[in-house]
Amino acid sequence: MAVLLFLVSVALPMAFCYPSSFMDLDDKHSNRTSIRFLAVGDWGGLPYSPFVTPIETATAKEMGHVAEQMGADFVLALGDNFYYKGVQDVSDPRFQETFEDVFTAESLNIPWYVVAGNHDHAGNVKAQIQYSRVSQRWRFPYYYYELNFRVPRTDTTMTILMVDTVLLCGNSDDFEDQKPRGPVSAVEANRQLEWLQKRMAASKSDFLLVAGHYPVWSISEHGPTSCLLKRLRPLLIKYKATAYLCGHDHNLQYLKEADVGYVVSGAGNFMDPDTRHRSHVPRGSLKFFTGQESTLGGFVHVEVTKKEMVMTYIQAKGTSLYRTKLSRRDLDDFNLADV
Repeated sequence: MAVLLFLVSVALPMAFCYPSSFMDLDDKHSNRTSIRFLAVGDWGGLPYSPFVTPIETATAKEMGHVAEQMGADFVLALGDNFYYKGVQDVSDPRFQETFEDVFTAESLNIPWYVVAGNHDHAGNVKAQIQYSRVSQRWRFPYYYYELNFRVPRTDTTMTILMVDTVLLCGNSDDFEDQKPRGPVSAVEANRQLEWLQKRMAASKSDFLLVAGHYPVWSISEHGPTSCLLKRLRPLLIKYKATAYLCGHDHNLQYLKEADVGYVVSGAGNFMDPDTRHRSHVPRGSLKFFTGQESTLGGFVHVEVTKKEMVMTYIQAKGTSLYRTKLSRRDLDDFNLADV
């Protein structure tokens, strides 16, 4: 009930906290013609000393190297930012111990665009939103929000819709079947879904991404999320989304179905080789999977150019594991007035 009262108390326009106009990125490299970013989920350390795992430490170090060598304009933090019960308030030492003191490379002193995961919702997500006023790089304006970018020196645009899959589908019980139990507030869930549908329908961006915590498709422990298969997947297909990025399962996966790329990047703190749901995804959709602890963790580097989006899966040991490309949206036969 307290969560619902808070959601009602903050006006929905906060979801549009970032301007709907397209942002130009800081021009560190005068000749570049791409947007580059990292996507990492489930990186949230431990609630007791040393407040990190060896996998988080190794992943943070390699993220710094990759951001320096391959370039990164920002990071997408895909939820489960603080294990196991989020943070208590904006002064919680976990912000320092698990985030600021770990991702210390100068190349990672860039915006971190954040969504909440199920473990964050076990604590105080409002405090994570408020931390945006404390840290210059922590950007978490609301439970769900929109980002718009212009690819430098081109007329190409990219939109990322950051969504809260826990508010949409409910939290999960790690000690039972780990499936979302349904939203705390059906009204708030429907409000978010309506916002998402309207933003996707209106988008004329060349690349349209959606990012959340729970997976739509996954072959691992948690498997496909039935709520998202019902409520999100049809929107991704109908509005020709380029990709959906998420975490939740503690590994790296790439699946492709109906021209939508599904990126699972949940290897920031733990690794899980479980493939129990391999038969529960569309035939032929799985293109890549690794959950081996020997990788020491991992993340995804994304580069968006005028014509394509290149995704490179990188292990914390320091090498790339898989690379794939997605084309820009073809909107020639997509009549926005009809959707």
